[in-house]
Amino acid sequence: MIVTKAVLLAAGRGTRMRELTLDLPKPMIAVRGRPILAHIVSGLKAAGVTDFLIVVGYRAGVVRDFFQDGATLGVRVQYVTQVTQDGTGRVVELARDFAGEDPFVLSYGDILIDPVNYPRLVALEPGDDALLTVKRADDVSQGGAVFLNERSELVDLREKPKPGERTSPWYNAGVYTFRPSLFEFTAQLEKSSRGEFELTDAIRALAQSGRRIRCLELTGEWADVRDPEVLAQLNRS
Repeated sequence: MIVTKAVLLAAGRGTRMRELTLDLPKPMIAVRGRPILAHIVSGLKAAGVTDFLIVVGYRAGVVRDFFQDGATLGVRVQYVTQVTQDGTGRVVELARDFAGEDPFVLSYGDILIDPVNYPRLVALEPGDDALLTVKRADDVSQGGAVFLNERSELVDLREKPKPGERTSPWYNAGVYTFRPSLFEFTAQLEKSSRGEFELTDAIRALAQSGRRIRCLELTGEWADVRDPEVLAQLNRS
């Protein structure tokens, strides 16, 4: 089936961007002349997504003013506000009503991927409960270490593994597709050692319940626009 809904997380300020985010949220920083979030929306639209929920928070008005109801872009856009910054696991709960009984793509608002990958993300197979994007990396300590079986299915996911913990050559690339079964597991989350409700904990529980999470290796460009140095490199390329 082709997934036609997407949830975009755009509530954060992005303190590592320093003065660049004094007046706008990090997902609205321009890369190659357009906000990061606009690149994501246009890529998903080209793949067949028509309905978007943007989770806003810091400087929400900047996002709303740019996208409005989505009509000028040929899509439909709704908004929901993240009031409490208590982790990625809880923020996904805000999409429950929007999703209803339908699957949805979930993307962080500061992750750029080559648009050729989006058609694979909207093509959910009958046996899939979720899709998780991965990249090969020598160092996965800054994000999620993804452990796969021989069928490229998720068996475990560890957030920011510490030195000495088992690791993997696969890095969580931050873009997903979920069926609503995810909400069964986000509702049961407890705070992690970082004091937050972690989406990765819900994904691990989903996989370990016997549901199939298929992992997709991204092709082409991928960037986590996390700091001014990454931004400068993108705008030079």
